[in-house]
Amino acid sequence: MASTHGAEPDAEDAAETEEAVYEEVMPCDRTELSQRLAVEELITTEASYVHNIQLCVSDIRAHLQKKQLPELDLEGLFSNTDDILHVSRRFLKGLEATATQEQEQLLCISALFQEFKEEMETVYKIYCASYEHALLLVESYRKDPRLQEEILETLNATVPHTGASDLSFFLVMPVQRVTKYPLLLGKVLENTPTSATAYPALQAAVRAMAQVNANINEYKRRREVATKYNKAEHLTLRDRFARLNTHSIAKKTTRLSRLFMHEAGIVAKTEDKEYDDLEEKFQCVVSSVAMLKENVASYLGHLEAFLLPTPHKRELQIDEGPAQQYRRFAEYLHCTVFPEFKRRLDRLVCQPLCSLSDMLVGPQQLVKKRLDKLLDYEEIQERKSEMGSVTYDEEAAMNTYLAINALLVAELPQFNQVALQILGQILCSLCTLQRDLAAQVLHQAEKELEQMPHGRMPLPGFWKMVDDTLKQSDAQLRTFCQTFETVTPSPATQPLNPAEERKVLSLVSKHGPDKLYQVTSNISGSKDLDLTLQRGQIVALLQSMDTKGNTSRWLVDAGGPRGFVPAGKLRPYCPVQSQQPGMQMPALESGTERRRHSYATPEAPRPQVATFTPAFQVVAGFSFAARSPQEVSLQAGQPVVVLEPHDKKGSKEWSLVDVNGQRGYVPSSYLVTVPVQEPMGWSLPV
Repeated sequence: MASTHGAEPDAEDAAETEEAVYEEVMPCDRTELSQRLAVEELITTEASYVHNIQLCVSDIRAHLQKKQLPELDLEGLFSNTDDILHVSRRFLKGLEATATQEQEQLLCISALFQEFKEEMETVYKIYCASYEHALLLVESYRKDPRLQEEILETLNATVPHTGASDLSFFLVMPVQRVTKYPLLLGKVLENTPTSATAYPALQAAVRAMAQVNANINEYKRRREVATKYNKAEHLTLRDRFARLNTHSIAKKTTRLSRLFMHEAGIVAKTEDKEYDDLEEKFQCVVSSVAMLKENVASYLGHLEAFLLPTPHKRELQIDEGPAQQYRRFAEYLHCTVFPEFKRRLDRLVCQPLCSLSDMLVGPQQLVKKRLDKLLDYEEIQERKSEMGSVTYDEEAAMNTYLAINALLVAELPQFNQVALQILGQILCSLCTLQRDLAAQVLHQAEKELEQMPHGRMPLPGFWKMVDDTLKQSDAQLRTFCQTFETVTPSPATQPLNPAEERKVLSLVSKHGPDKLYQVTSNISGSKDLDLTLQRGQIVALLQSMDTKGNTSRWLVDAGGPRGFVPAGKLRPYCPVQSQQPGMQMPALESGTERRRHSYATPEAPRPQVATFTPAFQVVAGFSFAARSPQEVSLQAGQPVVVLEPHDKKGSKEWSLVDVNGQRGYVPSSYLVTVPVQEPMGWSLPV
């Protein structure tokens, strides 16, 4: 019994010793186990995350793309998910590779996070900044039964095991993952002894990922500020007045006074050399795009105006030969070459240029808003230095300026670079199009030239042929002019209509016949006080200079309106003197008048007053061959008498004329009304 009692204390001592040893060993094993579990959680959750992102990109988005739903904005929904998947795959591969590094695994994991932190920040900040927009799209699709049904059908067909009822189930995953990295690393750090060699590296990794999240939040805040201010507002005057209140008026007044003080040098302007250089480059891009748009539109307009004369639509009445070849060439240019060039120019130059111009609107608004916020920032800074503190709203205004400025400094370099690249590509496209146009026209011209008789003629011989042809045409023209001026019989004078005749007689009575001038060609007034007159119209000279003493502009009376006309388009008018009984106005005296003055000396006979009737004639401007008994033939320059300026149906395209006693219809467009000029050899009617 004694031995038994003696053995019991020994057993108790052994148990206590074993428990003490266990307590010394197990805390270390428990920490190591928790650390290993935390690392496994990091790797397994990363693998699950990459798998879900792969499903989102390869299955869900691809299935929705096949449906071709125009109302579905897939780019707005999935943003840069492809970039996130690419980075996450490489990151997961690196994590899985650390499993073989038993002693150095924690150091490798820490180094891996340090290696990927910049890439992660780049891709995740873009996704997180557009995440709110994606949620708004999901909410709008939820209100459309048809779209919601298509989305649910896609989810059930591609990922039925997830039980997802909406796209937001997958869209939130990147946002959750990037915010979870510091937590997972922190859990590993908690279970790592401070004496471990990997502890400082893990601390640095935790700080790095926390900074990544802070930078993403700051970028998101800047984007929200930019989205608020970079929208171009098209407000009516009423809307602008409705926005005015005491606060807005006071704020704008403060900004304006601050700006005046900057210009006057009263207060110093905040200098930011980096931003100023970026803005200068940006404004240069803006002006270049605007100028290129204007030049391209002008170029296309001039090219179209150059091709506007369309000889292929005219009846040249010329047999086969060079003229018909030119007609075919002009038709090819107008109907084939130019429409194709215009279509390509619109697709490759005009549309990209307009898109680039639209891209510049947002940054322009942001640059403008930055100046306003800078003026507020300077004013608040000055108040803060005087009073030592600012209000919450003033602090928010200062932060807004800092956010806009930081965003512009960060993104303007990339924006300027991309805009210049697009601009360069547009210019290259324009040069290529012009080169293709020139080659196409030259090729067609060479084909037409080969078919002409002188197509293979040596150059000196070609120019000699051109010179001989011009001399021959000049001789024919001179002969025609001489025949027209001397051989043609006296024209039949066409009287003015009563209204024109009264106007000319009024001008004669006011200013005298020596002041009358005739307009030689149509005048279109382009300045104030300029007159618009038609060829052949009669005016009276009032002053042979304008108000500035310019003798090339004369002041004239057009029988009502008065104004200035070019002196070079006026020539003295020589009216025909005639004595017509109907136009004389004799002084009629009653018998009472004669009896009253019977004792007076008989008056000398009153001379007849000469009246001046402007003489016009109608001649054939072109030759015309009669094609029916109702028509009459004409020769160019032959005088005619217009009997009726229309046909029996009232159409003014045909006129009934008398030509040397023959009556018939001729096209009205073939007739020309010209004034009779005494120096030209026409006989004056008496």
